[in-house]
Amino acid sequence: MKIKKIHHVAYRCIDAKQTVEWYAKYLNMDLVLAIAEDQVPSTKAPDPYMHIFLDAGGGNVLAFFELPNQAPMDRDRNTPTWTQHLALEVGTLEEILETKQRLEADGIEVIGPTDHTIFKSIYFFDPSGHRMELAFNTGTPAMMQKLDDVKWEMVEEWARTKKAPKHAQWMHDGSYTAEEVKQ
Repeated sequence: MKIKKIHHVAYRCIDAKQTVEWYAKYLNMDLVLAIAEDQVPSTKAPDPYMHIFLDAGGGNVLAFFELPNQAPMDRDRNTPTWTQHLALEVGTLEEILETKQRLEADGIEVIGPTDHTIFKSIYFFDPSGHRMELAFNTGTPAMMQKLDDVKWEMVEEWARTKKAPKHAQWMHDGSYTAEEVKQ
């Protein structure tokens, strides 16, 4: 078996209607489906929910559950807030900057743009507290090949040492060449 694509990714939200409106306003994502049940289909547990599905582009779907009878939403307190996030790709840096401006105009804090060498991105939180990232790819084929060439060595070294391997240090110290940037 080989996975074709992600069918959907689902998160919990505080308010389904607010979530639909927020994602439409800031990320231009359309509501494609809403399902409401009084019982969980897989477990048969009595637990009413609203399940919304948003168009994330390219056949990708981002879904949310509003669960009014469950304990209030919270996050994994043992995981740093910067770790768990959903990164969405956009077509231009201008789109990132325009979105940042709209978010900040409505009082939503935005970090970035952050330059990751192979992409640039901004970070912010949705109304339910999910950390979001918008990313625009800037890596050249040569850069991506350099990373591909060392990926398994890096994983193996990390597995042995639990220390950050330096195989891709060029991404952080600016030692990639002008030729690599152009390719």
